[in-house]
Amino acid sequence: MEKKKRRYFPDEFKRQAADRVETSGLSIMDVAAELGIHETQLRRWIRQLGKAGTSTARRPITQAQGPSPADLAAENARLTRELQKAQTERDILKKAALIFGAATR
Repeated sequence: MEKKKRRYFPDEFKRQAADRVETSGLSIMDVAAELGIHETQLRRWIRQLGKAGTSTARRPITQAQGPSPADLAAENARLTRELQKAQTERDILKKAALIFGAATR
């Protein structure tokens, strides 16, 4: 059985490959396929060089700001008023049903 010769990659190539992952928006798998290397090798280079990885360039993390506490308090007050109104309407309808239900008998 013939032994495969180990491939050598210069540090500059490794750095450029890791930078390509971060700046191109491509996944590690895509960049590895372009370069003809295994994705595990590319991940190792990224980790060794201290690069952030795939998710930052490919899918930026954008978290929407949540509502402020004042907005939440205002929404809570509005919903409380709406609930009280609905409960009052329900109680009125219950009484009306009792009144009209008793009158038809």
